[in-house]
Amino acid sequence: MDKLRNYDVSFPGLKNGKHQFKFEIDKSFFQLFDTEQEFTNPKITADVLLDKHTTFLEFEIKTEGTVDLVCDITNEDFQHPVENQINVLVKFGEEYDDSDEDVITIPIGDHAFNTAQLIYENVALSIPMKKVSPNVSDEDLEILEKFSSKDIEEVEEEEEKSDPRWEALKKLRDKN
Repeated sequence: MDKLRNYDVSFPGLKNGKHQFKFEIDKSFFQLFDTEQEFTNPKITADVLLDKHTTFLEFEIKTEGTVDLVCDITNEDFQHPVENQINVLVKFGEEYDDSDEDVITIPIGDHAFNTAQLIYENVALSIPMKKVSPNVSDEDLEILEKFSSKDIEEVEEEEEKSDPRWEALKKLRDKN
């Protein structure tokens, strides 16, 4: 947890208004979270804009850079751009509470807010579920679609049409 302190934004000495912070995010950042990543070689910059008010803090976190992904179709590595932004309101209360995704409550006595988890989530949300290399040709996609399995609904419709027992069951159902 101590290494995550590098991503603390200390606010007590700051005047009300906007303040800019910048963090360079690489492989070592993601190793702090003890989770397996779907990407390699991250080269990301996190720009954190703090708008300090008397009773609350507003954070705008922008991440921009690249990560290497493995294509789901060709299994080749490719570079994927990462660009995302999240806004969070931080207010003061009795205890830490992050149950609302847009508002985080921190204890009144806290003097810093750790942005590491928000940066991590911001990057994670930028990774697509389906990873397709820009080098995949339209021809490859057509071949893949031709040999891919049919939709479940299509298979069910075909089964219903080809099995005469369904017709007998439907007649029984319709009588009742």
